[in-house]
Amino acid sequence: MQALNEADYEKKFIDAGGINTCYIEAGSGHPLILIHGGGAGANSYGNWYGCMELFAKNFRVIAIDMLGFGLTDSPDPASFEYTHKTRYDHVAAFIRAMGFDKVTLVGNSMGGATSLGVAVEYPQLVDKLVLMGAAGVRTPITEALTPVLGYDYTKEGMIKLIDVLTNDDFEITQEMIDYRHANSVDPGNKVSYAATMGWVKEQGGLFYEEDFISRVTQNTLVVNGKNDLVVPLSCAYRFLELIDNSWGYIVPHCGHWTMIEHPVDFTEAVINFINTH
Repeated sequence: MQALNEADYEKKFIDAGGINTCYIEAGSGHPLILIHGGGAGANSYGNWYGCMELFAKNFRVIAIDMLGFGLTDSPDPASFEYTHKTRYDHVAAFIRAMGFDKVTLVGNSMGGATSLGVAVEYPQLVDKLVLMGAAGVRTPITEALTPVLGYDYTKEGMIKLIDVLTNDDFEITQEMIDYRHANSVDPGNKVSYAATMGWVKEQGGLFYEEDFISRVTQNTLVVNGKNDLVVPLSCAYRFLELIDNSWGYIVPHCGHWTMIEHPVDFTEAVINFINTH
């Protein structure tokens, strides 16, 4: 597994709809924007470090810290709602702030749901869409989600979270535990994470109505780990049924983090999809 070395990338910032937004980038060419999931301690580098240089051989790859995560602003929940809409509006504002006409969006989990929202509500900004272990299909909140929704900000809690998000053979390193835990206990991130998970619980999950999902018109690649406990295979199949122009790629011996568990397999599948379709 590749070692974590955040210093490999300069942390850049841009105002996106009034939100000071942090991102990292590499490569050149067509813009490929990577959007991480909603687990505690998630950020641009920690979720995509294994993919950045692989994608950079083909594209201008940009990974952002989502609203309320990493070094991006965490607005006060007393006057701000952490919803699907605020997240996808923020990403659309980021795309415009960067001066891009059209981008390809790659989203994992909550980032997948956010990418889908941009594709539907701002179709003129999105060329292609990759949904990887993406939230969005209505599914019961299972016991597997307890370490995510009920994260307790301890290192033991972080181990439980990583364990449920990865396959049984995945090696959880101390480096990964320490990195994600440090991000998760940032005071601003703690407040926004609690508000984000509170909204998910209140809604009964992280989903859209099916008629919303079926409005996706872009060519879409649906990627799912065969052993994903958070977003089961049934969700991937439902995305394929609802999205007209969609292809599927199912990865064996893989949980929720295809980009971390199998970065080469994942990036090659995405690159081939973009170049072929």
